[in-house]
Amino acid sequence: MNRIGEVTRKTSETDIFIRLNLDGAGEAKLFYPVGFMGHMLNTFARHGLFDLEIRAAGDLDVDQHHLVEDTGIVLGQCFARALGDRKGICRVGSCLFPMDETLARAAVDVSGRPFLVFEAEFLGSPLVSSKNGAFQKDTVRDFWQAFVMGAGITMHLEIIRGLSDHHKIEALFKAAGRALREACEIDMRSADSIPSTKGILA
Repeated sequence: MNRIGEVTRKTSETDIFIRLNLDGAGEAKLFYPVGFMGHMLNTFARHGLFDLEIRAAGDLDVDQHHLVEDTGIVLGQCFARALGDRKGICRVGSCLFPMDETLARAAVDVSGRPFLVFEAEFLGSPLVSSKNGAFQKDTVRDFWQAFVMGAGITMHLEIIRGLSDHHKIEALFKAAGRALREACEIDMRSADSIPSTKGILA
């Protein structure tokens, strides 16, 4: 049976629906008004082999922060629902992802304890789309902080080297997708047990 999480969040600032299938094929159906972030969510789904459907709107007349952060909250909650009691999962995963001159690292523990270590600096020129204007790069950390809180996951994200801010951010999303894919996979040797000496991951 596929592990699926579905969450709707509607506030005075954003209106977001996300449906996540952990056991998918990496297909993304996105209606997302921030072009660069939509690209990141698409590549995250593809490398994680997660089927992902997102419909989102927000107060972009203010800025991109509310929408990007709330997307992280909802996506994290979808992971938590799809994982359930986390029985049988591998629990931990990591990925070292090269993208041209950039090298990114992600390590995750689906522990039930939310914690983010984020070591990345974005110093280059704005990432500008002719349709959406400049992407607010400071929202990348906000997204992942919201994600780990919603999901109950410990995550370390790091840029080891790199020049292009586009490459840095994209490599982080790809590395995170692959690390989460590994951590969420079922370990057939312990498919009926929870991978913790405590007997619970919450």
